[in-house]
Amino acid sequence: MKHAFLSIPATLAALAAAPAHAASGPFFSLYNTDFVVLIAFVLFLAVLFYFKVPSKVGAMLDKRAVEIRSELDEAKALREEAQTLLASYERKQKEVEEQSRRIVETARTEAQAAAEQAKEDIRNSIARRLKGAEDQIASAEAKVIRDMRDRAVTVAIAAATEVISKKMGAAEGNALIDQSVRTVEAKLH
Repeated sequence: MKHAFLSIPATLAALAAAPAHAASGPFFSLYNTDFVVLIAFVLFLAVLFYFKVPSKVGAMLDKRAVEIRSELDEAKALREEAQTLLASYERKQKEVEEQSRRIVETARTEAQAAAEQAKEDIRNSIARRLKGAEDQIASAEAKVIRDMRDRAVTVAIAAATEVISKKMGAAEGNALIDQSVRTVEAKLH
């Protein structure tokens, strides 16, 4: 067997050295390179079929086709899932944008209401302070008027007492004083 393998390279070298002469002569001769190549090709195909290489290659290709189909199906499922997630995130983004718009609108409305309420509170506070100041002024005026009346009454009584005491006697003066005190008491109360 070793001898056959050693002779193959030598035969191939000899055939390669003289290609012009090898193709000449009868076709079914070992000296014809076309015939030798045909025999080698047929033997090569026979060896391939003997070791079931085409069925193994076919099985490998079928297995690879199944793997590729599986990967494509998985990629398609992942793509659909990604599109679903994208749609979900877009919906959520729209919801968040709508919610933030409502929050801003509500805040703006509440701020305007608070500003109006603050203006109203300031008006009411100013009105209460003015009313309180007017009440204090009226109270002070009333007190001043009472004090002046009291003072006028006191001065009038003192002056009347002095005039009466000079013009009248003690008994008449005491009677007039008592009557004046009763009149003043009646008018003050």
